[in-house]
Amino acid sequence: MNDTTRRIILWMIFGFSMVLLWDQWQLYNGRKATFFPPPSAQQAAQAAASGASVPVATNAPATATTPTPAAAPAAPVVAKQHFEVLTDVLKLTFESEGGSLVRSEFLKHTDLENKKSNFVLLDDSKDRFYVAQTGLIGGGATVAFPTHKTPMTISGDRALKEGQNELSVQFTSAEVGGLKLIKTYTLRRGAYDMDVKHEVVNVSGAPISAQLYLQLVRDGTPPAGTSYFYQTFTGPVVYTSAKHYQKAEFEDVKKKKAEYEKQSTDGYIAIAQHYFASAWILPEGLQRTISLDGIDIGSSVPNCCYRATAVVPLEGILPNSSRALTAKLFVGPQEEKQLEALAPGLELLKDYGMFTVIAKPLYWLLDKLYGMIQNWGWSIVALVLLLKIAFYWLNAKSMASMAKMKIINPRIMEMRERLKDKPQQMQEEMMRMYREEKVNPMGGCLPIFIQIPVFIALYWVLLSSVEMRNAPWILWIHDLSKPDPYFILPFLMAVTTLLQTSLNPLPPDPMQAKMMWLMPMMFSVMFFFFPAGLVLYYIANNILTIAQQWVINTRLGVPPKFYMPKF
Repeated sequence: MNDTTRRIILWMIFGFSMVLLWDQWQLYNGRKATFFPPPSAQQAAQAAASGASVPVATNAPATATTPTPAAAPAAPVVAKQHFEVLTDVLKLTFESEGGSLVRSEFLKHTDLENKKSNFVLLDDSKDRFYVAQTGLIGGGATVAFPTHKTPMTISGDRALKEGQNELSVQFTSAEVGGLKLIKTYTLRRGAYDMDVKHEVVNVSGAPISAQLYLQLVRDGTPPAGTSYFYQTFTGPVVYTSAKHYQKAEFEDVKKKKAEYEKQSTDGYIAIAQHYFASAWILPEGLQRTISLDGIDIGSSVPNCCYRATAVVPLEGILPNSSRALTAKLFVGPQEEKQLEALAPGLELLKDYGMFTVIAKPLYWLLDKLYGMIQNWGWSIVALVLLLKIAFYWLNAKSMASMAKMKIINPRIMEMRERLKDKPQQMQEEMMRMYREEKVNPMGGCLPIFIQIPVFIALYWVLLSSVEMRNAPWILWIHDLSKPDPYFILPFLMAVTTLLQTSLNPLPPDPMQAKMMWLMPMMFSVMFFFFPAGLVLYYIANNILTIAQQWVINTRLGVPPKFYMPKF
């Protein structure tokens, strides 16, 4: 690959990266993408409206603002009670109204901003609204069933005691519309998932059919600590075996343009964000209707709210009998191995994008290295070293081509100056020189393109892995998921990038030579705001590349020499 071709490729990559970053900036700030707007989808089917007053066919659960139907008996006004439950990894807050889970605090994950506090995912406060709710619908306009607004009595344990492996909390409603709903949460030691058993009891004198809904409701505000310099997905997710992982942007949900599987007999619904997620997982083989919609619950929380719902029919519950259904509720960190063990496809909540097929084995290898080294920072360095060894011969071929180009570069520069007014003759002379010196101008291209997907996949592995949160490396680096507080790593990355650039052939055009130096310097500015683990990965890669290029240049008789153009 000659110097001109290489510069064109680098400029194309750099320019395309800037375009993508600009588009993501536009989307983040609520505006349309300038260059690559999302494809226009067919108008999604009208999202199910709220309330029991809607026909049963809509399968829409009542929202927090739905009034009780006029024909239904008025429920007594009962003050909400909060019931806190403590395990070894979770501190959960349930609400007596509907038995909803309204707050989840992770005891082994500190808050990103305040290291003295635990991280909170689900939250019903003046600033956030993010809850898990269930209830019954299907009684029509004249009959109400117990919903997530129905007062319930609470019983059960408040804390996981020493030697105890699980605890249960039970919520029981009064009879509403001929049905009682008994909801039992079972939590286990060390687990972020819980079994939620719904027992529907018919206390009337006639058979009753109802529908059980399970929903996650969240405001659309980005999580605290979201960076302007790199984007991770936040929003609802639907997974089915037919269409696999389907994520929807909040904006698409609001405009009813989100595309997803609406009928399924397997899978889950979820809401994902960087490092953490919540999900309702129903038993396989059970028919369910899925909907994503935007709702107004009258909250003061900005951009509230968005809802992911699954509805399951409960047909023909006979008098004085009951029907039970147990679902699984996951509220926790996106730890890949734990997600894989819970349900098929749940590990995809840790979103690697289009490079998942490459990223998963890279994460597996990184995790194995951590098991031996017990330090995530050094594990990153070891993984980059292994990748360099794996790609050694490809890199060697590319670097040897660049070294040969560096040997003949003075002759090319002299020839370009001598024939600058005769471009056709210049091209013929250049091709003759390549043949005589046995230099392939495209020799360094293929090795580079083969490695690009691998290193992009590793980028997403390091960006998405919750294990990097609060993981120390050495000295001043106490959290690989946060930027270097003293900007030492970004500075080292900029220096090593410039050293790597200087080992390449000197462009004959002085202006191009300057740009080849300015480009990595401008690109390095973004890394001042990237997580330290990502910057460490690039530094390790740069240092190993410099060492390999140095060895190859020396072997080919090209003395390693750093240069800097005159500005």
